[in-house]
Amino acid sequence: MVYKLGILDQSPVVEGISNYDTLQKTVDLAQKAEEWGYERFWVSEHHNSDTVAGSSPEVLVSYLLAKTKSIRVGSGGVMLQHYSPYKVAENFNVLSTLEPGRVDLGIGKAPGGLPLSTKALQYGTTNTGEDFEGRLAFLQQLLHNNVPETHELASVQATPIPPVKPETYLLGASPNSAKLAANLGISFAFARFINSDNDILKEAANTYREIYPNGTFIVSVTVITAPTEEEAKKLASNQKIIKVHLASGRTLTLQTIEQAEKFGKESGEAYEVKQYDANIIYGTPEQVKEVLDEFHQVYGVDEFILHTPIPNPKERLRSFELLSPKNLLKQAIHA
Repeated sequence: MVYKLGILDQSPVVEGISNYDTLQKTVDLAQKAEEWGYERFWVSEHHNSDTVAGSSPEVLVSYLLAKTKSIRVGSGGVMLQHYSPYKVAENFNVLSTLEPGRVDLGIGKAPGGLPLSTKALQYGTTNTGEDFEGRLAFLQQLLHNNVPETHELASVQATPIPPVKPETYLLGASPNSAKLAANLGISFAFARFINSDNDILKEAANTYREIYPNGTFIVSVTVITAPTEEEAKKLASNQKIIKVHLASGRTLTLQTIEQAEKFGKESGEAYEVKQYDANIIYGTPEQVKEVLDEFHQVYGVDEFILHTPIPNPKERLRSFELLSPKNLLKQAIHA
């Protein structure tokens, strides 16, 4: 393949399975992803959630790095509005010093939770996210050890300085995010599993390439693979996207209707919750690969990060294995 494949794992909580076992399944999936030839393995940040267990990506990343040998491991992503860029840089410089060349620092713009958890994360402080661009720019300066002399923190260093810097990715779902990533000279990951509008994807891809033609453009897609098209279609048919539309104009994607209603109430604004059919790429490995091939050609995608929201752990694991680079290569050889 001319493009790479990676995995996004949110450590989904399954009824009847302990939190310990839930996180161990993430470890097991990372190890299998390495065995199956995936390029990278990312974990997410969600707060005060009973549907996913991934609340602290930097901690989980460190554990996964220790439990794997070669696959790149990273955050998908750290929600920078809550944290000091300096501390984020320190965390990932430590990880990159321990495992040089294997660490990805994905940065997200979203709050990663409901208003109550945002308030808890920023307890004693307030941040609306309006200074996100400045925070991201400062984070990059810290990681590259080139804070300008005119900056009020000019002589500060995020130590230890690693032999290989962590690779930074901005996660987003709009042309504006793509433009910000391109202007800062960092890789961009378009979250198509959140915004499946292909016109927006095309605009984001074009914007990014025009400004930063040599940058890495990644698309995170919702994918479900099974041995037959019929089974894959059945697995995909129950998937929905839940959005809460706030009176202020903001729209957020949530895991469940209950979470969306709770977000709306906690926001203090008038709101509307809507449910949409999820735009899932599904089918046999060959069928899914055809779609990814087309996306690669049309949008210039360098890599796909696979998001697979199948509730059954065995069927979810099978989907990743069927679409793995190792399995696709085996099929190509025998074709």
